[in-house]
Amino acid sequence: MLSLHQLPAQNKENRKTIKTTRIKKAPKIDGVLNDKAWKNAELITDFITLRPDNGKPVSSEYQTIVKVVYNNDAIYISAQMNDPDPEGIPQEFATRDNFSIADFFLVTINPNDDGQNPFEFVVQATGNQGDAKVSNGNEDFNWSAVWKSATKITDKGWNVEMEIPYRALRFANEPIQSWGFNFHRRLEKLNQQHTWTHIDNSVGRWTQYDGLITDFKDIKPTTRLNLYPYASATTTTFEGQSEFDWSVGMDIKYGLSENFTLDATLIPDFSQVGFDNVELNLGPFEQQFSEQRQFFTEGTELFNIANLFYSRRIGSSPIDQFDVYGNLSADEEVTDYPGKVTMLNAVKISGRTKGGLGIGFFNAITEKTNATIKNTNTDEIRKEVIAPFTNYNIMVLDQQFNQNSTVSLINTNVTRHGEFRDANVTALDWHIETKDSKYNADGSVKMSNISDDVNNNGTGYYFDNSFGYNSGHWNWEIGYNFENKDYNPNDLGILFSNNQQTIYGSAGWRTLQPTKKFNSYNFYFYNNAEFQHFSGIYTGYQASFGASAQTRNRFYFGGNINYETESKDFFEPRQGTTSGIYFLQPERKNINTWISTNSQKKFQVNADVWYTGYSNNPKVGYGFSISPRYRFTNQFSLQYSLNYNQFYDDQGYINEDDTNIIFGMRDRKNYTNTISGKYSFSTNSSLSLSFRHYWGSVNYNSYHNLNSDGNLNPNTTYIGDDVNFNSWNLDLNYIWQFAPGSQLIAFYRNSIFNEDTKSNLDFFKNLDNLFDQSQRHTFSVRFVYFIDYNKLKNIF
Repeated sequence: MLSLHQLPAQNKENRKTIKTTRIKKAPKIDGVLNDKAWKNAELITDFITLRPDNGKPVSSEYQTIVKVVYNNDAIYISAQMNDPDPEGIPQEFATRDNFSIADFFLVTINPNDDGQNPFEFVVQATGNQGDAKVSNGNEDFNWSAVWKSATKITDKGWNVEMEIPYRALRFANEPIQSWGFNFHRRLEKLNQQHTWTHIDNSVGRWTQYDGLITDFKDIKPTTRLNLYPYASATTTTFEGQSEFDWSVGMDIKYGLSENFTLDATLIPDFSQVGFDNVELNLGPFEQQFSEQRQFFTEGTELFNIANLFYSRRIGSSPIDQFDVYGNLSADEEVTDYPGKVTMLNAVKISGRTKGGLGIGFFNAITEKTNATIKNTNTDEIRKEVIAPFTNYNIMVLDQQFNQNSTVSLINTNVTRHGEFRDANVTALDWHIETKDSKYNADGSVKMSNISDDVNNNGTGYYFDNSFGYNSGHWNWEIGYNFENKDYNPNDLGILFSNNQQTIYGSAGWRTLQPTKKFNSYNFYFYNNAEFQHFSGIYTGYQASFGASAQTRNRFYFGGNINYETESKDFFEPRQGTTSGIYFLQPERKNINTWISTNSQKKFQVNADVWYTGYSNNPKVGYGFSISPRYRFTNQFSLQYSLNYNQFYDDQGYINEDDTNIIFGMRDRKNYTNTISGKYSFSTNSSLSLSFRHYWGSVNYNSYHNLNSDGNLNPNTTYIGDDVNFNSWNLDLNYIWQFAPGSQLIAFYRNSIFNEDTKSNLDFFKNLDNLFDQSQRHTFSVRFVYFIDYNKLKNIF
């Protein structure tokens, strides 16, 4: 078995190395491996098992033979994958970049051979494609390239052919080049994954174990200019009124050099993004939503360094810095308050030099947004700016070295026109490992400055550093972090709480080889002690112990036990963390467990259950979720999920008056029902369903005043309202990829939202109440066409 000491360095000894071959005529990409281009290519074989039996040689009946050739336009890869039962190869259909129950062949290509940043291309046995950009072992499947592939089932197994044009890669312009490569093969029915070069699972990242393919000679990169013009039309019907809108625009990808790319979106259209999983939020912090706009999810690994970039800030709700509602006169009312800000355009420039220096630049602009205010006596209309013309900017320098370490400098800046607040945040971030990848140091230093805001007039600081070990069966980490009271990155980032400091530690143990009954199992423990940074007050201690395992029959299960001492919560009272006012959260004990059955079976179930108890407090909570999935055919599958949570005598902030901070004792429950399904007409054409109904209900039992010691006293005079909250969304989406990189998408959404005080309804009466509300119907069609400048140039 090769060790990491032999593999991570550029001059690796015992590294698998082969020479590639230049060809004159490209092979036909059809899955039939009889082209002349393959005849003189060197064989890449002798695959090794990655999992579950790490390091075990693959038997001849399941061996894989790969060939790699190239010309002036692209790299061509063929793979012959032996299988004694070709008819039994799993072939569930999936949409692009999604894995299904199907065998796959995967290639990683690292032109810089730095062990950290390969490109990844995947082809499933069905012909479905996937691709990703990898950074430090993390795969970003939001990144997409345009390339060709084909598969074919044979009497020996199955074949794949791939054509990867140079426009999909980033590499230096040198006369002779050697690139890092590895090849992976997944066998679903055996639950195995094989690789060309052995990846030692005891230490290091999987990207450090590439083999080497040499003799790429005189590659002359073409102009990397890809255009994605689009046209879309949308109609929306709500409360009997219909609106129609249309737009045209373009996304552009342009290679500024061999290693750097400009991405721009001109007149962006986000009308077909998925719905947000909105929930009833009674806590002190905002709800965080996942990003679904492709421009902000693709190729953003540099901009996500140090966690300063929360892209939902761009084009989100207006900041309303001057409190429009609070400044209305007695005879004024707001007649129109836009719920979001329009983004005008955005640009990204990113890439990495041969020496490992990553450089990133991001810029986005949003337009001025006004609220409309009407004088009810005179009918006079005035506009009030709630979001000014705003520029968002990010600069990143990220130096990687030793195939396992990186040091980064990142700055984010938000500049708003006029008297609105501006913000600037800078961070130095590091992850440094020893050469053998066993020991590491992780951390960052950050500084925030906000101008034109009397509530944020100090310089904020953040510090975090940990030391850890990760090798063999064991891993551990110990560290310390703090955010001072003024640290605030939220103009372009997201941070729920500051003015804290934490001493933390964790440890874990894992198997490296399967046993008689288990493919793998692991144990972990973490704990942290928390203090307020401003005062140094001890606020609480948390600890957790857990384990998970997979049996030989692919049954997953696990669970954890969690404990939290009585703790001082300076956030729930909503008075600011330097006020000295806190709520005393009771001692908490929690247990949860989960299972997941064999995903290869037609019927699969995922389920979990949890229970939480509190010491010297009536509060108690429990919940469960169950998610059955049935695969009717290789083309059609359906999944349903139910999530239910219940708390009795929960306690939380409601309101405040001149003398008291008012808390409520409340019973809370929520149901989330989701359905997702897909039908694939082919690998390029599919219909998908996404449905979600969330119902949150709060019934107040009593009201209380918050005392100076963090406890509660009864308040018999306050009268509050119960809460009944519903969010309903149903999306139907048809996607047809009619040419490489080109799509036609038809989209329908039905949505309902309701919030009232009818908390005593049962489930079905609540549905009746929900469907009494107005429904919003949205239908849109979007056409996107991929244009390669080089082909366009040849035509004209």
